[in-house]
Amino acid sequence: MNYLSCFKLLCCCSASLLSNCFLVSAQDQRKELSPLKSSAVKRLARVTGKTLPGELFPNPNQTDVKYDLGGTDLGIAWDMGKGRTGYFFGDSYGADFKPVKEGGPGNSGNWRSNVLGISTDHYLDDGITFDTLISRQVIYSPHITDGTGSHTAIPTAAVHAGGKDYVHYMDIRKWGRPGRWEANFSALYESSDGGISWKARPEVRFDGKSNFAQVGYAKKKGYVYMAGTASGRGGAIYLARFRQGKILNQDAYEYWCGNSGWTRAGEANAVPIIEAPAGELSMMWLPAFKRWVITYVDEHRHGLVIRDAKQVTGPWSEARILVRSSDYPGLYGSYIHPASANGRSLYFLMSMWYPYNVFLMKAELGM
Repeated sequence: MNYLSCFKLLCCCSASLLSNCFLVSAQDQRKELSPLKSSAVKRLARVTGKTLPGELFPNPNQTDVKYDLGGTDLGIAWDMGKGRTGYFFGDSYGADFKPVKEGGPGNSGNWRSNVLGISTDHYLDDGITFDTLISRQVIYSPHITDGTGSHTAIPTAAVHAGGKDYVHYMDIRKWGRPGRWEANFSALYESSDGGISWKARPEVRFDGKSNFAQVGYAKKKGYVYMAGTASGRGGAIYLARFRQGKILNQDAYEYWCGNSGWTRAGEANAVPIIEAPAGELSMMWLPAFKRWVITYVDEHRHGLVIRDAKQVTGPWSEARILVRSSDYPGLYGSYIHPASANGRSLYFLMSMWYPYNVFLMKAELGM
């Protein structure tokens, strides 16, 4: 091969490498990570509902008796400031709730699309005790159940930013087969009085088919990072961010667009940071490990999974099972408790379709 041929070959290879730089094997990069490992996963306590025969773990709230809350799900936890933690729950039913074999709400009364618990309890190993539970419906829905309007309004994430509390919710048009549903839109409600009263903030609104129909919030160095998925549990995970004081300025949101970095070019240009399928995610920066961690439902792996990364944009480690559905049938939701940021234990809230209630879980983390 002569000099000119070698030069042409070198140029060709260089161009190829440059054009594919973002593909420099995420898989190879993942291999370089020393991923976090979870162990000793256990159910600590009931958070909502009535103790069932055979249950031996604590149930400090007795919500069916104290708050007319017999059945509910989710339990999205966030730091509200001043030593308080908020917990948003999804579709909720009254004290007459009785678990049914097929799971879910059954025919119970006093249906509310969402309710809110507030607690100053910081010792979680014996369960979470609420200071109060706002048992009225916080996020409004007219409950139009024929598929033509707002069937229900489900919280997906909450954050304390700019001195106020915000909840991101999806307005559901209709439920489909398991793990699939259609949303009209997603938007925000705001509280400026510590969660007592809430009002809609129409400044932020995502289309029902958006990849940010469901989100998870995490704060770090003045930013709120927002990981998002489409409605249901079948989508990939995307990423956006905004300054804490700019949460209501949707035009200031930046989206992670891969080679283009953070841009305000619009959510349509965002690229996945984690492949499908994912649903009901939660994300947090863990100072003890200097790692980001994300948890979500993975239908293919039949459980709740965990990944970690040195940078929020990735590369993210391979998914590892956190909790198996074979151990907790009908599990979903994996909402990290803010207390997890203070040590080497991961506390999270998990729902089970039967008995349609929420439980506090704990896992030990290590490298």
